[in-house]
Amino acid sequence: MAVVEVVGRDGWAELVLNRPERRNAIDGELGVALADRLADLSADAGVRCILLRGAGGAFCSGLDLKAFNADPEPEWLPRFGAIWRRAHKALFECPKPVVAAFERYGINGGAAVALAADLLVAGEGAFVQVGEVQQGMAAPYNMAWLRLRYGEALAARLTLTGRRFFGPELERLGVAYACVPDGDVIAETERLVEQLASYPDGSLARIKATMRAYNDVDADAWFDRATTAGAGRGPGRLRSVDPRAGD
Repeated sequence: MAVVEVVGRDGWAELVLNRPERRNAIDGELGVALADRLADLSADAGVRCILLRGAGGAFCSGLDLKAFNADPEPEWLPRFGAIWRRAHKALFECPKPVVAAFERYGINGGAAVALAADLLVAGEGAFVQVGEVQQGMAAPYNMAWLRLRYGEALAARLTLTGRRFFGPELERLGVAYACVPDGDVIAETERLVEQLASYPDGSLARIKATMRAYNDVDADAWFDRATTAGAGRGPGRLRSVDPRAGD
């Protein structure tokens, strides 16, 4: 079973985080697969738009603590920082719009993946939680995406409080494109993606390229700002996560 699955549609594709037995938690294998599948879809001329979702009715619960603390340690653990950077770089550089169907939750690292989407369709009961502040960590990728898309005040609200922000509030804050009943998230996101994919060939990519042109740094430089500024850890309250993991 692929940990990140691609389902081709007419002019668009579904990109599915596919570890439902672990609530689509992030490990090294998922990080590698996410970057690889995004690269494939970015190069596919038949794909104009990407729908990103989690399998099993939830988006992503964050880092897989069980995997990070396995004994013996997984072979990918020393490389996880580079793996996760590559996945976020693939999201940053994807020339097609990424639209997230946001169900139940995106926590810490899962929140960063949700915030990386160009458009977010959230369920009323779904929440984003950037909770690293409660664990003595800096949330560099969450901060990088928040500052790319929003101002400092909104980034502070989500990252300094560490609390849950549910669908209606995400819509009010402009983080979610739309908030819909929980049972309608997939269908509503599919309708949106189908609409986008029906636009003239190349128009979505041109609009996204124009948006990115206003940034004065490339992906590595952008993420370096956050990871360098947030280097180190606090008092070690998150003992169960390897400090090399970040978010």
